[in-house]
Amino acid sequence: MSETLTAPVTPTARAAAWLARLEAALAARDSTAAAALFDDECYWRDLVSFTWNLRTEEGRDAIREMLDAQLGTVAPSGFRLQGEASEAGGVTEAWFDFETAQARGTGHLRLKGDRAWTLLTTMSELKGFEEKKGRRRIKGAEHGAQAGGRVSWLERRQQELAALGDTEQPEVVIIGGGQGGIGLGARLRRLGVPTIIIEKNARAGDSWRNRYKSLCLHDPVWYDHMPYLPFPDDWPVFCPKDKVGDWLEMYVKVMELNYWSSTVAEKCRWDEASGRWEVRVVREGRPVTLRPRQLVFALGVSGYANVPKIAGAESFEGTQHHSSRHPGGAAWAGRKAVVLGSNNSAHDICADLWEHGADVTMIQRSSTHIAPSDSLMELALGGLYSEQALENGVSTEKADLLFASVPYRIMHTFHIPVYEEMKRRDADLYARLEKAGFLLDFGEDGSGLFMKYLRRGSGYYIDVGASELVADGRIHLKSRVNIERINPRSVTLSDGTELPCDLLVYATGYGSMNSWLADLISPEVADQVGKCWGLGSATTKDPGPWEGELRNMWKPTPVENLWIHGGNLHQSRCYSQYLALQLKARMEGLATPVHKPAPSHHRR
Repeated sequence: MSETLTAPVTPTARAAAWLARLEAALAARDSTAAAALFDDECYWRDLVSFTWNLRTEEGRDAIREMLDAQLGTVAPSGFRLQGEASEAGGVTEAWFDFETAQARGTGHLRLKGDRAWTLLTTMSELKGFEEKKGRRRIKGAEHGAQAGGRVSWLERRQQELAALGDTEQPEVVIIGGGQGGIGLGARLRRLGVPTIIIEKNARAGDSWRNRYKSLCLHDPVWYDHMPYLPFPDDWPVFCPKDKVGDWLEMYVKVMELNYWSSTVAEKCRWDEASGRWEVRVVREGRPVTLRPRQLVFALGVSGYANVPKIAGAESFEGTQHHSSRHPGGAAWAGRKAVVLGSNNSAHDICADLWEHGADVTMIQRSSTHIAPSDSLMELALGGLYSEQALENGVSTEKADLLFASVPYRIMHTFHIPVYEEMKRRDADLYARLEKAGFLLDFGEDGSGLFMKYLRRGSGYYIDVGASELVADGRIHLKSRVNIERINPRSVTLSDGTELPCDLLVYATGYGSMNSWLADLISPEVADQVGKCWGLGSATTKDPGPWEGELRNMWKPTPVENLWIHGGNLHQSRCYSQYLALQLKARMEGLATPVHKPAPSHHRR
């Protein structure tokens, strides 16, 4: 009697079989059969391709509901693996390509057994409106003789710059010309979307140049590339702020962006009759009215600076300013400085003042998460954004998609082990900080820096040296207190301590991004949009309800034709692609049925 040997099912075969079953169910518009391919705990995160939104469907019922609503117009097909699948810890992972009626996409799959745990689908390009790259690149030169001469590239560019905003109106106006607005402008330029970027500073990059002298990026270079043009391979790991500024200025010129510097946006209003925004600006002292169809606010990660109202502030005879206006510590040698706050900016500014010979005290009101830079790079970022990651075939684009493939609902579970190891590795530093009186935390669930960033945008410091100064007392520390009163030459703390003070720096963070809308459009529109940023995790400074995505970011807001773009360099690079595709589709009049636009929560 002979035995029949069955070949083991490879990860690639398992993933290919699952994709084939999914494609068959979608082609039959059988949402029940498609949902049955998912595990009991399951997540489908879609970036524009199925939902014309940024959404995460949690559970089979939500997946079924999304497919019932969207399959008729999406018409997905052509699911095919990219390369070989892999398997580790009982989870199969695979990359794949697919198409919809209007677009091409890329996806990532995680299987537990034969059922999907997480699925990511992303829109890569719109059919018929692809970027002119690779085989589609323009010729540039016009060979052959032309009667009457020809128009040079420079002349065409000069004509475009003169016409746009005058005789021709842009499709999109981006308010904010920092790295976010610049990166999105480059995406739109490549898609042929006429765009003007508004920036109040005199030069691109000035938002970096105007900060204190010692400022450098805290994130490593592999994490911070701009779209299309990566930094050179000898670029410093942590880029100084003036070098960042020069790179952004160069980028604007090379990418041929329509960038209006020295321009202040004064007021915006939606004109229902024309179906366009009316954006009143002052450009180099001259009033101009722009009339785009789409308006994007790209003013950073947050709104206006938070400056606390403290009794006696008007009587202070020294210098007081918010951290965003701190020019550097050079003028404060031998003088007394107090910094209110204990997060990134507070640590940077305290270190800068100490280096310049100031006697500086940090006021820590509540606990702060400290992540030593070397440990953060190795434990949290090294697998995706590092030289080793590149050597392992993880490009920036693949790293961005892997990052995006983890649903926010379970992201903290991926991070907790990282910070447990960080606690072990850096135990000596943490012990010395606590001995100095510093209040430490690792997030409410131990998930560390990035979850704090997503949930509240604050509450942490990437340690690039200041923690040692705090631990050994060179930066003085007063914790569990606040400033109760400001006196002419001192501050009185809530525990009764009085500190002499020549310089008072408020490192007290920023408000929500929708505060910009209140002034530039109206308070009613700001409240209609609601809070920007945060997941609704019901943790400190991130009130529920659960959103599943960052509120109002890079996707349709509750106000038609109004968009919010921001985040760090990594997020701006990654999500500008999906925002640009949404704007291009609307410009071309494509059907964009948005599945379950998020309601607004938490007014200003």
